[in-house]
Amino acid sequence: MAESTSDEAANCPDVSNVYEGLRHRKTPQDPTDDTRYTEENTKNMSESSKTDKSTPVHLETGTYWLTRIVFLRSLGLIYFVAFLVALHQNKQLLGTDGLLPAHLYLQRVQQHAAADPTQSTWSLVPSLLWWVDWERDLDLWLDRLAYLGAALSFIVMVTGCANMVMMAALWALYHSIVNIGQRWYSFGWESQLLETGFLAIFFCPLLTLHPLPRRTPPSLVVIWGYRWLIFRIMLGAGLIKIRGDQCWRDLTCMNYHYQTQPVPNPLSYYLHQTPEAMHKFETLSNHFIELVAPWFIFLTRPFRFTCGFLQILFQVVLILSGNLSFLNWLTILPSICSFDDAHLACLFPGGRGGTKWQVAQIQQEENSGRAPTPSWGQLVRRVVHVSLAGLLVYLSLPVVQNLLSPRQAMNTSFDPLRLVNTYGAFGSITKERTEVIFQGTYAINPNDPSAVWEEYEFKCKPGNVTRRPCLISPYHYRLDWLMWFAAFQNYNYNNWLVHLAAKLLVNDPGAESLIAHNPFHGKQPPRFIRAEHYKYSYTRIGSTAAKEGKWWKRRRIGEYLPPVSLGSLNQYIKQHGWNMPAIKQ
Repeated sequence: MAESTSDEAANCPDVSNVYEGLRHRKTPQDPTDDTRYTEENTKNMSESSKTDKSTPVHLETGTYWLTRIVFLRSLGLIYFVAFLVALHQNKQLLGTDGLLPAHLYLQRVQQHAAADPTQSTWSLVPSLLWWVDWERDLDLWLDRLAYLGAALSFIVMVTGCANMVMMAALWALYHSIVNIGQRWYSFGWESQLLETGFLAIFFCPLLTLHPLPRRTPPSLVVIWGYRWLIFRIMLGAGLIKIRGDQCWRDLTCMNYHYQTQPVPNPLSYYLHQTPEAMHKFETLSNHFIELVAPWFIFLTRPFRFTCGFLQILFQVVLILSGNLSFLNWLTILPSICSFDDAHLACLFPGGRGGTKWQVAQIQQEENSGRAPTPSWGQLVRRVVHVSLAGLLVYLSLPVVQNLLSPRQAMNTSFDPLRLVNTYGAFGSITKERTEVIFQGTYAINPNDPSAVWEEYEFKCKPGNVTRRPCLISPYHYRLDWLMWFAAFQNYNYNNWLVHLAAKLLVNDPGAESLIAHNPFHGKQPPRFIRAEHYKYSYTRIGSTAAKEGKWWKRRRIGEYLPPVSLGSLNQYIKQHGWNMPAIKQ
């Protein structure tokens, strides 16, 4: 199963002496249980190696047993975070009383499907929710999807092993959430997680749960599928930048990025104020890593190692410099498949009977011709993997066309299941940061100059100029993220924002859970809510404002949402089919 084991392995010490006893051991003819088979090998190996306990375990190149374990644990982490976000926020965003209730969306899909007999609700919106009573128990099923997904992903994260059933379940569960998520789930990392999760189904045995399922070696089709994925992600991101904003071509984009990105973190404040020469170097490095380094993935093993190392280093830098959800964590995953077992051996202990030791045994058996005879199930898997390769090639055709097009679209899916997608990020850079600030008042006349307005604070987005920027990655606050987009638009393009204002007018507990501070919590709700538009910029390090504890300075631009009361929003709420907010007793 090795990609290459000759010249590249020439500098690896010979491990044959360690495993001399295997030459006289009979290989099981037809093991039916991978776990039992591995345990038997471990026992025999231990008995035959007692005389040479000091010999270290060295792995040959070209196999991917350890790669799969590292990959599955990492994917389990990302899935777990994604389902945790869903568990904490979905009812407030998508539930029956959510800001964009999913049952109303599903009703519109039903009406559309009924008007067009060539389409079905499933083809329009693939989701498991179609099979349950979502009109009555939407909140319950949103929680069930999240809990089940979190439980399964936690097992994968902790054990580093999974089977096709588990990975298919995780993919279907998250697909069901994303497809009803509307604006809250409309970003590229959702499709990227679904594509990553789909390939992972074919990375695992059908039913066996063992880190080293002997009869299910890691598929090279999946390994190359992930290499193709990281190539598309990075090249798509690089091309969209070169074709997009002029600042990427004149190397000035990083002068603005740290200050204007959706959710800055504390380090962003300091990185923004590094010298311009450093910003130009950052931009040039970005172009090299996104436009040049991805091609290394198709070359020899040293080039693949270099590509994987650079991509992971790049994503770590992005993680440190901003809160971009789990996007950068997720992008590390396909880069892991740039490394083989010899690369990743340092991550595993070398004790006798351990995982690395067992991989060395497998490699020895492969090289000596004592590997178990392929079973009927293995032959079927090979056919499945060949079919998967054909599917990936076919679905990649429109993606390649998009990459070559001067009108390149980013973060686009060309099939309803989002199996192969096109990606991109920051094709244009915002040069100024604006924020929408919600305020409430008890004043009878909201236009009275003497009216006292108190501000709401969100979980992570800038508001109070003295509050330190948050550090939350890989976790994600979906409301804060969309507030960043809303600041570039009119509130008429964001009806959920008006719905949020209505809920704040009654101190709605669901809405309160999405924000950090409600100045009217535990008191009478405000009579009026408004939203003001502000321009934000960092204070200078060492300035008087910075010494006063201010991270930001701001200037009012104007009114964003005029003062509204619950009564004035009554008709608006009815038009959208939402439940009228009421004070909870």
